[in-house]
Amino acid sequence: MAAIRAAAIQAIMKLRISDARLGSLSKLGYRNARDQSRHQRRAFRSLITIGLICCTIALGLAPAEAQLRGHGGPIRALAISANGATALSGSFDTSAIRWSLRRNTAEQVLRFHEGAVNAVAILTDGRAVTAGEDARIALWTPGKQEPDRVLEGHQGPIVALAVSPDGATLASASWDRTIRLWPLAGGVPQVLEGHQQNVNGVTFTPDGTVVASVGYDATLHIWPLYRRGSPLVVPLPSPLNAVAVGPDSDIIAAGADGKVYFLSSAGNERDALQASPTPITSLAISRDGEFIAAASIGGSVAIIDRRTHTLARSLVGPGPPVWSVAFLPDNRTLLTGGTDRMIRRWDSTTGEPIDIVASGGSEDLLAAYVGDPGAQVFRACVACHTLKPDEGYRAGPTLHGIFGRRIASLAGYSFSEALKHLDIVWTPVTLAKLFEIGPATYTPGTKMPEQRIGAAEDRDALVKFLERATK
Repeated sequence: MAAIRAAAIQAIMKLRISDARLGSLSKLGYRNARDQSRHQRRAFRSLITIGLICCTIALGLAPAEAQLRGHGGPIRALAISANGATALSGSFDTSAIRWSLRRNTAEQVLRFHEGAVNAVAILTDGRAVTAGEDARIALWTPGKQEPDRVLEGHQGPIVALAVSPDGATLASASWDRTIRLWPLAGGVPQVLEGHQQNVNGVTFTPDGTVVASVGYDATLHIWPLYRRGSPLVVPLPSPLNAVAVGPDSDIIAAGADGKVYFLSSAGNERDALQASPTPITSLAISRDGEFIAAASIGGSVAIIDRRTHTLARSLVGPGPPVWSVAFLPDNRTLLTGGTDRMIRRWDSTTGEPIDIVASGGSEDLLAAYVGDPGAQVFRACVACHTLKPDEGYRAGPTLHGIFGRRIASLAGYSFSEALKHLDIVWTPVTLAKLFEIGPATYTPGTKMPEQRIGAAEDRDALVKFLERATK
């Protein structure tokens, strides 16, 4: 057993190295460096699978108390099979994992994408679908180590997927401001254009005749699929991050203002509920249509009575943010995924946790900074950046030793080409400026998510925290 345990540890250490190599490819652009990395990916996949199996054996994990070494980054997306036996998760660590919910074990690690896996789906025939920052969609048959098909056409990160009720069409939403409808039997996708900013969510109505989409442009688009004409465009008060449709075709949209908006199938706004003081990141509806789960950047999940548009209860997890939610077919069990790299199971009728489905490490990297206001601001950055030299890279480079370092100069990390031509040295002043005006403006060409810190005192607290924590 000691030999197995040692082999498991070695496999995981190699896995972390390969993750850093593969994750860094996204910083080179969506398609350059793809060819030379494919042979590496194939070799690493076998190692990853062996490492996962060895760790399960070596650590003696019992299915009823499964705390598996799964994702190495925040859980960005979740999907549940129709029979409730399988879950699929996507992560900032560039991987997806297929889980058995009956045995509480990982069945397969799927590695293909050159960036974060932002969206996942499970088809009616059991195949998995993954989509990511690299603007590609992969379709996987259970047990196979390579995708059956790769769908390409989007020009920006894909952040949401939806499968039509008849299982014939896959919808994808992208930051290239389009939705694409892919015939799963093959053929050219239909492109839906009209959003003026990133498209963040997409879904079908129960009869499959309409697609609803939402975006950063603060609009809901209702697209009729079987008659000519422009979509119905419904403006709402806030940028929108997610959309869902109930069994009666009523539409629910989630706002960056923390509100959940209720609309009729014709786009008439009926009500709005302040579900969170922070932006809503993800929505799920129980299959009987009774409840909505709304996850937030703040770390809580609001359980909403869909009929009365009232807050039934809140689920409070280990910390912000919660990126993904999904109901099981029993209409009460809810899975959540977040920054702590864990998939958690909840009883949505009581608000109590049931058990841990799978763990990718529960340690809080900021536990030593309790009470530090700058550390609280930095929690939004933990998904992509580490602070210490032995913590390695995530989606972004480590921040250890950042002050005094020239932009895009850290050895071993592949930065966007545009950043290498910028004349910026990181100081308290330049770092504060980055978050005052936003990465897209201050560092054009970056793949860093757009985010600003409006309050000067919050920017100052973050900079002072980083001066202490990155030495």
